[in-house]
Amino acid sequence: MVSLLDKLLFTKHLSVMIKSGITIAESIEVLSHQTKSDRLKHILDEVSKDIKNGQSLARSLSKHPKAFSDFYISLIDVGEESGTIDKNLDYLAKQLAKDYQLRKKIQGALLYPTIVVSAITIIGIGMSLFVLPKLVELFTSLDVKLPITTKILLYFANLMKNHGVFIIAGFVAAIFLLRILISLSFVRPKWDRITLSFPIFGTLFQNQQLSILCRNLGIMLKSGLPITKALEVEHKASENYVFKDYIEGIQKAVDKGKAIEDELTLGHYSKFSPIAVKMIGVGERTGKLDETFLYLGDFFEEEVDDTTKNLPVVLEPLLLLIIGLMVGFVALAIISPIYELTGAIKR
Repeated sequence: MVSLLDKLLFTKHLSVMIKSGITIAESIEVLSHQTKSDRLKHILDEVSKDIKNGQSLARSLSKHPKAFSDFYISLIDVGEESGTIDKNLDYLAKQLAKDYQLRKKIQGALLYPTIVVSAITIIGIGMSLFVLPKLVELFTSLDVKLPITTKILLYFANLMKNHGVFIIAGFVAAIFLLRILISLSFVRPKWDRITLSFPIFGTLFQNQQLSILCRNLGIMLKSGLPITKALEVEHKASENYVFKDYIEGIQKAVDKGKAIEDELTLGHYSKFSPIAVKMIGVGERTGKLDETFLYLGDFFEEEVDDTTKNLPVVLEPLLLLIIGLMVGFVALAIISPIYELTGAIKR
């Protein structure tokens, strides 16, 4: 698998070299020697051979669909046909750069809660396996009435003492099974719908998808693709099944001569921002749909940026509350019987 960063650097360098007057065949050969990615080097070597045999760049790249998407190949194809391949490569490089930055922002936003949850999980597993079993022996030897919190803790401690390894193994296996389940074709659409409905994160993922969708359509329209072809390419390129269905619905409506705004206002596109619908309508009426989509791509990227900046501020109190409740419960469960024992000794 070719990483997004490797693909970005390849596209950017190829654009610069073609602008400088170097032929595509020579550029591909140079970049093949230059890249540090073994996978990309292998692909570029095959592409170089195909180009030397008289095939176009788009045709050569299309033989490697796992590395180069339909969106990427379509822009290359249009560029070769119209003689603007350097400009289209520049469009692609900017798009990939924005995708890379967007992905980094979301990963950065998810880093803090991931670290906290991982730390809580590791500490919890450690206590369950090594600390709580010792408490079972201590509290069962005490001749005092145990409070409900201690009984709950002891039940959990006994469970982990007797079956802890199997419970943790089952938990890890469940995570792997969930990942496999999500990848299945009949489950993925439902999962994508659920993720877009998550509190806080749902809006983040929604704006991310809208940013990618609008920018891709804007770039394809600006490069000369008709709206019907652009929608067809974006439908294949989209990884989110909710938006894939949206694009399919829009595509069918456009094929029938219907305006995109009219289709979006029908109410079957709940995850499509009303702001985007209105602006798309303006773009259609003014003949500047490409500029509208590009503007919306930047607009939703800024929304993602704002959300990622505010996410730690929103999540921190919630995570601290959860940690506080867990620590408080364990402390109460441990301290309460000790107080009971002390009181019994005094009496």
